[in-house]
Formats: sequence, structure tokens, C-alpha cells
Amino acid sequence: MDLTSPWLPPSEDESRGPITGSVTRSPMRCVRLLLNCSGAAELLGTVLAEGPAWITGEGSAVYLLDSAGMLRLTASHGLPEWAHERYGTVDPAGDLPAAMALRLRRPYLLSPERTSIDYPNRNSGMGTGMVALVALPMIVDDRPIGVLALALAHRGTVPRRDLDVLETIGEACAHRLSHLLDHVHASTRAPEGVRTHGPAPGDPAPLAHPLLSLAVHAAGAGAFERDLVTGETFWDAQAYRVVGLPPPPGGSSAEAPDLSRIVHPEDLPDVQAGLADALAGGGPYRLAYRVLRRGGGVIRVRESGEVMLDIHGRPVRIAGLLVDRDRTGAPEDRPADTGPESPAVGARSALLLALTRTLSRAITVRDVTTAVTDVAGPALGAASLILDLVDEGRLLPVSHTVYGGPRRTELNRLADLSEGVMQRSLARSTPLFSEPGRSAGTGPDGAGSPLTPPSWAVLPLIASGRQVGSCLITFATERAFSRDDRTLYSAFAGILAQSLERARLYDTHHHRATELQRAMLPRTLPAIPGVTAAARYLPSTEGMQIGGDWYDLIRLPDGKVGLVIGDVQGHNAEATAVMGQLRSGLRAYATDGHDPAATLARTSRLLAELDTELFATCLYLTLDPADGTLSAARAGHPAPVRITGAKAVELDLPGGPPLGVDPGAPYRLTVDNLAVGESLLVYTDGLVEDREEDYDESVHRMLGGLELWAARTGPVQGAVGPELERLADLLTLNVTERRSRPDDVALLLLHRTAAAGA
Repeated sequence: MDLTSPWLPPSEDESRGPITGSVTRSPMRCVRLLLNCSGAAELLGTVLAEGPAWITGEGSAVYLLDSAGMLRLTASHGLPEWAHERYGTVDPAGDLPAAMALRLRRPYLLSPERTSIDYPNRNSGMGTGMVALVALPMIVDDRPIGVLALALAHRGTVPRRDLDVLETIGEACAHRLSHLLDHVHASTRAPEGVRTHGPAPGDPAPLAHPLLSLAVHAAGAGAFERDLVTGETFWDAQAYRVVGLPPPPGGSSAEAPDLSRIVHPEDLPDVQAGLADALAGGGPYRLAYRVLRRGGGVIRVRESGEVMLDIHGRPVRIAGLLVDRDRTGAPEDRPADTGPESPAVGARSALLLALTRTLSRAITVRDVTTAVTDVAGPALGAASLILDLVDEGRLLPVSHTVYGGPRRTELNRLADLSEGVMQRSLARSTPLFSEPGRSAGTGPDGAGSPLTPPSWAVLPLIASGRQVGSCLITFATERAFSRDDRTLYSAFAGILAQSLERARLYDTHHHRATELQRAMLPRTLPAIPGVTAAARYLPSTEGMQIGGDWYDLIRLPDGKVGLVIGDVQGHNAEATAVMGQLRSGLRAYATDGHDPAATLARTSRLLAELDTELFATCLYLTLDPADGTLSAARAGHPAPVRITGAKAVELDLPGGPPLGVDPGAPYRLTVDNLAVGESLLVYTDGLVEDREEDYDESVHRMLGGLELWAARTGPVQGAVGPELERLADLLTLNVTERRSRPDDVALLLLHRTAAAGA
């Protein structure tokens, strides 16, 4: 159970819970209270309020197994918004901690470093990316109930006694939930700070609202849910009745039929166009269409639902109701066929327009791939979509870049299966479509295979007479492609090809600009006796923005080391050029022997004399490895952070105006000391700045994470470099959680290892 270093028990003051006041927390008291809780939310709140103080609460959650065998988020505390959508449903067969704990039937521990390794993607870290996590399986009489996931203040070893406490708490929660599931009398009250996720599968709380269920049933509405990540769609029994199909046995929910088989052919393009618009924007939507009855006739159906987006704006789920419009007496809202263009032709034009709008907003190749995956695929009713790009005469798949986990494996298999036919279609510049009765025997691999999709289309992507790539669209059921369908897909291929060509040109320019900026930064940090350093630079991810962030580690003639971090105003080529000039000028002044204050004053005058209106913030400090003397000056830049013991504090460093603002302004020199074993962090504001959070709160959150790291690491023995590199990775992991990175990020870490010559 070792997570790398010893754990220290909480002090007596820390053992007092925020809710119990002067009452001392104890595992037995916590268990007694758990056995009287009335729902999952109250259970989680009790664990956080009455359990050991080293259960932090931030990022804790309760998952319960639903009828489909999936783990669904039922209650949580401190989870970021994106986690509610991305990890609202967990496959027990997957690699997430909750799934591993349930499958292994034992506690599953995750150290801070492993949060970026064991999760399917780097966006899984919480806060600073420095969170230890334990997932506790809840099992009663060999019957799995769910998983209790708790964030811990442990930054090292979790002692056996604490693990026993955690297992006891998990078992108490499991027995209480099992009792509630068998004897439905739960309430929905949730303690402050605990978020419920309803209707929660397995949690009796939804039964507290029988009137809502009765009203939906009385209105003759059927419910549906579509998981856009897995592509699965489920209807309840009433939804089947609405469209004139027999409900599944037992009246339970079941996988939905293919819309292309039940929606009237004239209405299908209209439905696809409306769905494309809904997927692109998210939120509520309404569709009206006709469904073909068995034996003739039609049923008029209204679909009302909502497209739910994750924190990155990607659609992840659709849920809603199906209503028989004839039963509700809704008026006919289909436009009359009075013009030269038939409704079906107009609907196909609307679908192409919706797809064009979506692709026009895509900037990078990844954006185009995401748009095709998130909008075009579901709107067309596709089971899978493979996008290949031409690269040096070869077709390389790119669709898997927007997927993770098992879905990525499935797409890779499909890409291998279809490689030959995608190349042939592109070489002949001719779309290929499966034909009814033949697709089962001959698939996109050219041969019969149990893995062959029932129906498929292969589209060559050609723009401006050049081969851009190839697109494979597969469907879950066999279908016939009419002449209008083939025209629609061919037109979509042309739009997609143009978008990809534009995106590839953008990616090329952005890559060159980023490489230009990287070329102006140090390729490697110099090896200087007595200190160890680590640095990171991350470019902006928004548009063509390139910034003026820079850092430098300078070997000074008197045996000292100079530490520089700076940020030029603006995000363009001029900012990058000015950054290069400032870096060279500051390095020259520093190596001439000027102290930090004089160096910044001279650099400020240099910037004022340049033919530019830009200014820059900067921090320059020097360290004498022999005695730890630290001299520093600051020009409008964030203060450096000292990391020592289990503390991380900003240095009290008075600052002057940014460089170039007032060329005659002096800068104050501050002298301090850095002891052996202490570290310094200097950074640009892109590391902590977040549009959705107060800047000071972001800084305090970073300082808290640094203290957790320092407490876990303790006095460093042996090689310091790897520890410093891991810390740099953890700090930048925090940045990668954001929806986008509007600003560049630069950071430099310096650790004093020993007195020079010692």
C-alpha cells in the first residue's frame, strides 16, 4: 500500500469535525451514524463530516450499480463540472479506479503521480493534480452494490490501520445501501456541499417522486437516453408503444431500434438536420416526424429532449421523451409541399447546411475530427466513423485521437479492417457503398468476416484537386443507399475535405509559430554545482496565438546562478520577437555583473528604446550556491514561491512597474536566503490564471498543492532531479484540465542541493 513516503497522523485539533464541533471524530461513531442514514448523499456527507480528518472530501463520490450493470454517479462532493459528465457513468470492465476496485473486490489506491497514468486521459486529475484517491468496493453477501471513492490527505504510505478504517466505512455504507435498496424508505436530503445526481440508479430516492413518473405515463410519453460516447441508445417500454412496436419482455428498457428503419424516408433527413443542430449547440431541442406503421399508415411523433455537454462543450448524452402527436391532438406542423423543391430535398439541404456550420467552426484537424465524431456521426445515425488523412502518400487514421479506453481499441481495429478499401476509394476518387444482401458477405475489408459492419460507406476526401483523406462510416443495421442518399454523402465528403484542408494549413502554421517560440527558449538547462533545475513551457491552444513567455537559467561569472522568468504583453509574432530581444539583452546585463535591480532597470530602458508599444513583466533573481544568498528584483511579475518542509509561501518581494512602462523607474533589490533542501518556483501567470476562477484563489490552490507535494516528499535523499521533474509535471497537469489554454505557460524550478564544493 506504499504510495512513496510515511504518513503522519492528524493532530488532536484536526480530529474535530466541521459538523460535530467539539465532539471528537471516531471510526465507531462514524459507523453508527452511517447505519442510520437515509440515502447515498447522506452517507457521503456523514463519511466526510464524521470520518477521519485525513479524508479531505474534495473529489469524493458514491457510485451505484444500475440495472444495466454500469456504475453511475449518485452523490459527489467537490467534483469539477467536467467530471460529472465524463465520469457520470463508469464501465466496471474499464480501467478507472472505481471499476478496478469493484473488479478486484478490494480497495484500490491511486497516488498523485498515478492520476495522470491510470486514468484514460490526462484530464482526470483534480485541482492541482496532487490528489491521492482510494476506491472502496461496496459488496454485501457477495452482491456488488457500488463503489465509494474518497480523496485522502495522505501523501505517502497509507498505514494498515487506516486502510482497515476505510474498509470498515465502506462496508457500513454497503450494508446501509443494501438495506435501503431492499426496503424502500429513503429520503433525498443531502448535507451541505454534497451533490446528488438523480435519478440515481439503485438509490431509492427517485421513488420519492412517483407523481412525476405517473404524469409521464399518463401523458403517453416514452423516455429515451442515448450515450454519445458508447453510441448506445435505450428506450423504455412506453417509447416502443409510441412508435407502434411491441415493448421488450417484462416491460423494461431495451436498446432502441435504428431510426432509419422506422422514420418515414421523407422525414429522415429533416430529423438528421435537427439533430445535427442540437448536437452542435447543446441544450433542449424538439423534432417532429412520421413513423411507418407495420402494415401501412404512419404515426406522428414528437421528440423533445436535451443534449448534455461536458465541460469542453462536447455532447456526451441525450435524454428526452417521445410523444404520439395524434394522441395529444398536436396540429400538423410539417410544411406543405408547395414549391419546386420537395420536403425531402429541402431537408437534405438543411442537413448539409447544419454540418457545414459545424465544420466551419472547426479550426484544427482535431477540431474537425471532433466535430465529425460528435455531430456528423450521431446525426447520420452512424455506429462508427473512421477518418484517415493522407500523409506522405499514406493514409493515417486520426479518429482515435478524440477517443480513449475501449472505444479507441475498437476504432483502431475498424481502421485496420478498412484500410484497403479506403485506399482504393481514394485512388479511384469514387465513393463506395454497401448493398443490401451483400454487406454481410463482403465488407470494407473485401472479404466476409464476423467483424464486418452490416452497412457502410467509404468516402474519398478530395479538395482543390488534391487527395486529403478518406472517411469510413459504418452503421449498426443493414441499409440501402438511395440515389439521394449517395448524393448527400458525396456532398458531405466535399465539405469535410475542404474543412480538413483548411485545418491542416492552420495546424502547419501554428506548429511553425510554436517551434519558432520554442527555438528562442533554452534547449537544455545548464548543469550548475549545488543546484538542480527543471523547466516547462506550454504554448497557447487558442487560435494562432503565440506569446512572449520565456525563462532562462544563467551561469554567472562569480559562481552564482541567475534565474529569469518573463512575459511579454500580447500573443503574436511581435511579442515573440520582443521576447527574444529581451532575453538576449537581460542575459548580457546579467553576465556583466549587474545585480537583479540594475539588470531590470537596464532591460526596461532597452525595451522602451525598441520600436514597439509592448511591455513585459519580469522576475530576475540570483543565488549563490555556496551560502544560499538570494538577491531578487521584480517588474510587475508574480512573486516567486519558496517550498520548504511542508510549506509553500510567496517571497515578500516588492515589485516595480513592468519593463518598458517607465524607463526611469528604479527597482528595489531584496536579499534573502535559500537553505539547502529548499526549492524555488517562478512562473508566468498562465500557470494559475483561469477565466472561471479568481486569480488569488488559483494561486492559493497552487500553494496548497505544493505544500502537499512537499509534505509527501519530505527531505529529499539521493537524486533530486526526478522529484523536481515530477513536480513540474504535476503543476502543468493542473493546466491541462482547463477547457482551453488562452495563454502560454512557463515555469522554472530550482532546488538547492548542497553548498558548492561540499
